This record gives sequence, structure tokens and C-alpha cells, in this order.
Amino acid sequence: MGHSNIFNEDYNMKEEIGPQQFLEDDLHEHYRFVAGKGQVPLRVDKFLMNFIENATRTKVQQAAKDGAVWVNDVPVKSNHKVKPNDVVRVMFEHPPYENLLTPQNIPIDIVYEDDALLVVNKSAGMVVHPGHGNYDGTLINALIYHFENLPNNSSDRPGLVHRIDKDTSGLLVIAKTEEAMTHLSKQFFDKTSQREYIALVWGNIDEDAGTIEGNIGRHPKNRLQNTVWEGDEVEKGKPAVTHFEVIERLGYVTLVKCKLETGRTHQIRVHMKHIGHTLFNDERYGGEKILKGTTFTKYKQFVENCFRILPRQALHARTLGFEHPTTGEWKFFEAPIPDDIANCVDKWRKYAESSVS
Repeated sequence: MGHSNIFNEDYNMKEEIGPQQFLEDDLHEHYRFVAGKGQVPLRVDKFLMNFIENATRTKVQQAAKDGAVWVNDVPVKSNHKVKPNDVVRVMFEHPPYENLLTPQNIPIDIVYEDDALLVVNKSAGMVVHPGHGNYDGTLINALIYHFENLPNNSSDRPGLVHRIDKDTSGLLVIAKTEEAMTHLSKQFFDKTSQREYIALVWGNIDEDAGTIEGNIGRHPKNRLQNTVWEGDEVEKGKPAVTHFEVIERLGYVTLVKCKLETGRTHQIRVHMKHIGHTLFNDERYGGEKILKGTTFTKYKQFVENCFRILPRQALHARTLGFEHPTTGEWKFFEAPIPDDIANCVDKWRKYAESSVS
């Protein structure tokens, strides 16, 4: 989940009030991190810089000076040492910016709607809910403009039953009533909903179909990535299962469909990278580099042209199936593959055909 990047914002802590006068009830939690079991003692300002994107040491130290950095429910100075299992929080007087929702008249591609729910086809580039660096222009900003009294989920996000990444396109179900929110959320929790994604990945996958199982959790060095945890560290991740099937082999890339059994953040992106097949043009996970192919200049130009046609990770949530919360009827929806992915696949198809001939 994203966080408001308060260390890049101007915030107004009352200079005349000392840290000891702040009561926790008057503050809003902006960040919360739990130090791992193997955490070596580390200054809290350095600890927070490892976890918060774009935080500067000056801003972190100022926040600590203002009484905004708490460890185990006590405000601390910036030189306080974080130890294993410590709970580190950043608390400010104002709520996180992502909690300040503004209705915005943004068009939504509604595939289906009734009194209980709607299904939308999200375009690539649209953030689902406000978070770090994206405080407006999101799907939720659009939803609260077009629909009144949407029920909040467990994270206080109106209507949201599940989410997909900003640069992933495709289908989402939105709850319009409390009953629908409860019923649909349970289906996703119980893994009875069905979701199939289309992905273009680097490399020629050996098997025609397979299952990837691997616990997914935060990457230890890059906090913007998730990774698969194995062996003695398996408990650092949450169980995740992805089923894949090859649709078409295109030489140095493969078109696959993936079915999710679980819904971890970046699950397909992390699992496909784990088996050596990073998503095409997935910048966060290294797929924006040429990972397979030749060293010929012409080939490099061809791939760069494909990146321009598809300037995002090649991932689309194509189908969505669930039991209707009021009628009990099985609902199934399919969103066509968007032009950017289709055009990129077509280029690879032509390239593969010309390479064989």
C-alpha cells in the first residue's frame, strides 16, 4: 500500500509545542513499520530512510525533533536505536493525504452495473486508490464522484473489493452496498472468485503449463519491490499460488495466461520473475531491459520500438468471475486485450515469423 510522502511535503507542526505535549489521540499515523527479528541496532532516522521512498535525512530528523517519530508508542529522538520487533511509527497532526478523498469527474469504463455492484475495465496508468505520490486522479476519486454512499472496505477505501496495479489494465468489481462488500470480500478471501490475466514475459517458457508457489513479501533491499521468500526465511512472506499456461511462443518472449489462487501485491510480476521470466517492460522488476535475444543493433531497435508501443508492464486482467452477492448467480466478465499489448504482441509475432523463415 502507498503512503503519503510527508517528508517531501511542507507540514505544520506547532513549533511552540514540545514533543511531550503531543497526545497520541491527537495524531494521525502516516507510516508504520515493524522491525524484523534479525534487525541489527540501527538509528531510527536511518531505519526510516530505508523504508520510505524519497525521504531525506533532514526531514526525518526534523520530524523526530517535532515529536513525530514514535517507537513502541513513545516519541524518540533521531539517534534512537531500533531493535528487533520494534514498532516504528510516524505520526502527524493531519491525516495522510490519501485519506482526504476528493470527488473528481473522471470517466469510468463501466462493463456492468446493478444495485449491488459494478464491474469496471480500468485503463493502464490509472491508480486504483490514493497513496504515495498519487493523491488524486485515482479510480476511487472517480467512483465517489459518480456514486454516493459507497461502503468502505477494511482499509476505509470506498467500494474497493480488490485492486490491480497502476500500469496493469483490466477488470475490477466494485461494491455498492455493505452486503455486497462483505459477500464479495469473503469470496476473494476464500479464493472462490476467478481471475485470469494475460501477460507477455521475457524468454521461452519450457513447460506448456505450470504452477508457481512461493511466499511473497517485501524485498529486503528495495522496498518498492516484493520478492519470493524461501527456506529458513519463508515466514517473511505470505503464501501465493499462480497457475500459468502458454498461449503463444514468440521467440524471445512468451504470451501466457495466469490464474490467481491468491491475491498478493505484484503477485504475477514477482512469480514470473522468480522462475526467470520477468514481465516485458516491467520497469520495477527489471523487464524494461533486453533480457533475451541477440546483440544486433537492429534487434535492439526492434525491442525499443516495442517498449514505445507498450510503455508499461505487459499485464492485463482479462477475466473476472464471482457469485452475485444478492442473486447467487455466477457472473463472468471478459475485457478484450488492450491495443498497446495487442500491437506489441503482433510485432513480436511478425519478428518471430521472419526469424524462422
